[in-house]
Amino acid sequence: MTIAIFLAVLFAAMIFGTPIAFSLMLTVVALMWHLDFFDAQLLSQNVLAGIDSFPLLAVPFFVLAGELMNAGGLSRRIIDLAQAFVGHVRGGLGLVAIAAAVMLASMSGSAIADTAALATLLLPMMRRQKYPEGPSAGLIAAGGIIAPIIPPSMPMVIYGVTTGTSITKLFLGGIVPGVLMGLALIMAWRWVQHGQDFEVSERKPWRERFKVLGSCVWALLLPVIIIGGLRGGIFTPTEAAVVAAVYALIVATLIYRELNLKRLYEVLVASARTTAVVMFLCGAATASAYMITLADLPADLAQSLAPVMSDPRLFMLAVVLFLLMFGMVMDLTPTILILGPVLAPLAIKAGVDPVYFGVMFILVGSIGLITPPVGTVLNVVSGVGRLRMETAIRGVMPFLAVYLVLLALLVLFPGIVIGPLAWLT
Repeated sequence: MTIAIFLAVLFAAMIFGTPIAFSLMLTVVALMWHLDFFDAQLLSQNVLAGIDSFPLLAVPFFVLAGELMNAGGLSRRIIDLAQAFVGHVRGGLGLVAIAAAVMLASMSGSAIADTAALATLLLPMMRRQKYPEGPSAGLIAAGGIIAPIIPPSMPMVIYGVTTGTSITKLFLGGIVPGVLMGLALIMAWRWVQHGQDFEVSERKPWRERFKVLGSCVWALLLPVIIIGGLRGGIFTPTEAAVVAAVYALIVATLIYRELNLKRLYEVLVASARTTAVVMFLCGAATASAYMITLADLPADLAQSLAPVMSDPRLFMLAVVLFLLMFGMVMDLTPTILILGPVLAPLAIKAGVDPVYFGVMFILVGSIGLITPPVGTVLNVVSGVGRLRMETAIRGVMPFLAVYLVLLALLVLFPGIVIGPLAWLT
């Protein structure tokens, strides 16, 4: 009954267009009514407690770092680098999109920011070279969702704070799956573009390639600094976010000199707005999680999952299928905030490694960003590229298929994620 009330209120509010944070607040009120008590002070205290968290300071700084990289020319230079080295290959712009997506993911951690940058710069080039719009948009969308997997990842910060999982280990655990996503996209793109007659860009001489590489050195150093600092214990994930933001600001203003005071003000305002949305979501979700625990909803869910709790792989398969369905109608951050605190303890009881479960949780939730009907990243590609949503949905299907195959492999062989951690940590 508790689960039914929670889901009914949540989805009913969303159907009527209520923002997710306010929908979560309504579920708190509904569960209080169900448990026959209402305390406005308790509600406000839990909202504030959800925001008052030192690790969550990483969120505004990672958001700011992503905005600074897009506005300051770092993202554009990464795409130029990929274009210089693989743009001349048949279907090369697709490979450029994949390479740039992986490199951008190692710097921003935001699927929406990376997708917007890729779509803005690459979709017009793909149109000029007669690439089909659907597969091109689908590839860019599929590449954009690598950002939450490869560190630094804002969703992993939120998941780590929400579930008490080590954020550093989550970051390092996402490296191999993120690289595998890039390889999976290469295979899918090769299959999609087979038999197509694309225009091919002119091969750039090595002198020009090295010139482009030289201009990208400062941008490429950012992921090296972050991952090296985390692995070496030099700074925490929260401090890494500050380092990323300050480094991006210095490079954008003093080295590349593409960010003036007026543009910097716009970047700060955009970052503040995004941060306010995310932090309010965290506060509302904390209040909702408190009521979920009070209503003993995890015990109800554990009872429904009891038949698969004895086998970690069966448990993971059930969770993956559930999250795929949930992700079709819910964005990644609310999915983490709503389901993370409920499912993470059950995973530990089922014998699943908490870091592996966290990486898989984020991966499945990220795939939800390119699945209809919501498909936030698909909406970004459609809006930036001025495409019909139906075109983007059809175009993303081959790439969604290879991601599902990769998911199956990671469920069957969890050592793919867990194994490299022994070396990385």
